[in-house]
Amino acid sequence: MTKAKSSKLSKASQPESFEAASAELEQIVSQMETGNMPLEDSLAAYKRGAELLQYCQSTLQNAQQQVQILEADMLKNFSTPGTDER
Repeated sequence: MTKAKSSKLSKASQPESFEAASAELEQIVSQMETGNMPLEDSLAAYKRGAELLQYCQSTLQNAQQQVQILEADMLKNFSTPGTDER
């Protein structure tokens, strides 16, 4: 991996989306699995991977909270008093 790629990995930029973060994380994992990266590049890739993982976990947690809120609202709407359930 060249210096340009190494500095690109170490940038703390926010991904455009969950999907972009996931794809970048997969790419980092495959590059690291080859075992051909120099130590400095491996450390930069690991750091970027940790940042992406944290972003993905946070995004998933936010989505889960939104689903729970939506489900709670839906359950309230189904139990409207005075409706005939036949």
